[in-house]
Amino acid sequence: MRVVIAEDSVLLREGLTRLLNDRGHEVVAGVGDGEALVTAVRGLADAGEPPDVVVADVRMPPTHTDEGVRAAVALRQRYPELGVLVLSQYVEEQYATELIAGSSRGVGYLLKDRVADVSEFVEAVGRVAAGGTALDPEVVAQLLGRSRKQDVLAGLTPREREVLGLMAEGRTNSAIARQLVVSHGAVEKHVSNIFMKLGLAQSDTDHRRVLAVLTYLNS
Repeated sequence: MRVVIAEDSVLLREGLTRLLNDRGHEVVAGVGDGEALVTAVRGLADAGEPPDVVVADVRMPPTHTDEGVRAAVALRQRYPELGVLVLSQYVEEQYATELIAGSSRGVGYLLKDRVADVSEFVEAVGRVAAGGTALDPEVVAQLLGRSRKQDVLAGLTPREREVLGLMAEGRTNSAIARQLVVSHGAVEKHVSNIFMKLGLAQSDTDHRRVLAVLTYLNS
């Protein structure tokens, strides 16, 4: 397979290049930032020699925040058949979700620790290049956890979500009523429905309002 590697650590980039080349694959470009990654892939594609897969670090220069994954998402949109495998030091749910939001075909998200297992890493690159998926178990666990949290709020109506959001801002029922231009009784009814739908029963030891807000903030 033809591979482009985007990694700002020269040592890691050269190590990945040698690792893949030694196993019969061709690393057609190695770059150190997101902009260079997009330029390299476009150049290869325009020349009629597009890569099969891109291996990119999530965080790269100049800000070391999300340049790598943003470049990967942009390339996926432009070249839907291009496989994209991103590497990250930690599980970053937002980036993982953004990457697989369009399609899970030919996409991967691995923690850098997995690169230490050479066979597993090379297999993952090949699987993504062939249109498969390679998601780190920790990534899957966290995304499933977030999905479950979101499911908890799925039963709330748009108005109830709005009320809960204002509760999270520390607003009292009276303040919420003024904000939404509704009666105090209407707000109390919404709050009661929120408690019921979130499974927060009346208790002498737990403050339901706080628990509801915590559920909202953790979703």
